[in-house]
Amino acid sequence: MTHHDLVEVAYKWVLNNASCGAALKELNTCASNRERPDVIGFGSWGHSVLIECKMSRSDFIADLKKPFRMCSELGMGTYRFYCCPNGVLQKEDLPEKWGLIWVDDRLKAECVYKPYKGYIGYAEGFEKNIKAEHEIMYSALRRLQSKNLIREIYEKVN
Repeated sequence: MTHHDLVEVAYKWVLNNASCGAALKELNTCASNRERPDVIGFGSWGHSVLIECKMSRSDFIADLKKPFRMCSELGMGTYRFYCCPNGVLQKEDLPEKWGLIWVDDRLKAECVYKPYKGYIGYAEGFEKNIKAEHEIMYSALRRLQSKNLIREIYEKVN
């Protein structure tokens, strides 16, 4: 299993399980807070779901030292999850209000801890950095515009 595999599984998970109709994965942007989400999904109720994929405990420990992790309102995501191979992280390792998704050798995801009461989108989550989220959405739309693909958004979705 690779980090790329985890990101792909997390991307599918956020679209199928987190009330998100759109998601981005590993999008390099010029976000002012320098956060580069592995996966971020957006839902129609104004919520967002951030998933950070970690292959090892050392990668997780390094992530905790980033400014937008130490001061949660600087980070993206109304709801936040770590995604890792089975057993790499435990519920007890997590920062407050973070969820945990394990991925097995067959690349099947299981949410083993969800700290949010009720459905994602209705539950209380983090105060998020909406400016950073707007920057990442702007970056994605700008890329479509520069490739003359923006007209595709006006076509009806099945």
